[in-house]
Amino acid sequence: MRTNNSKVKNVIISTYFILIVLAILMATLFSVFADVTDNPIWTFVIISSGFVLMFLFVHFISKYFEYDSDGMQVVVINKGLLLSDHFNYREKKLEFEKHQLVGYRFSNYFIFRELIVYTTSKRGHKHKNVFNITLVNKKKRKYIRQSLSKIIKENRSLKQTDS
Repeated sequence: MRTNNSKVKNVIISTYFILIVLAILMATLFSVFADVTDNPIWTFVIISSGFVLMFLFVHFISKYFEYDSDGMQVVVINKGLLLSDHFNYREKKLEFEKHQLVGYRFSNYFIFRELIVYTTSKRGHKHKNVFNITLVNKKKRKYIRQSLSKIIKENRSLKQTDS
C-alpha cells in the first residue's frame, strides 16, 4: 500500500501567507496596540513573539509523510513541506524489511500526531523511529494501521511456524 499527504502542501503555503499578511497588518496597526502597554517596545515584543510562536508552530507540524509497503520492504518518509525539493534538512527516512517490524503505535496529542515504528536490526537490537503524521487524514491513518497490523500478523504466524 502506498499513501502520502502531498495535497496538504497548498494549505500550508496558504497558512504561511496568512501569517505574513497578519504580521504586516499588525505592523501597520501598531498604534492600536498602545492600549495594551504604554511602552511601545513591549508592544512590539508581544506582537513579534506571538507571530514567531505561530510561525514556529506551523513549521513544526507541517511535514510531508509518505508510506509505502509494496514489495518486500516498507519505506516511511518524513520531510519538510517547504523547500524540501532543494534542501533535505528535515528529512527522516526509514527503510526496513517486513520481517524486521516488531510493533507500532499511533500517539495522538492535542494537535499533534505521531507514528512510532519499532523495528529490529540484523543483530537483534530494537530501534524506535518517530514520524510526524499530524497532517495525514484519518482515512489514510486507518489504511496505514491496517497495513502495519497485517505485517505484524504475518510476522507472528511466521515465528510460530518456525518454532
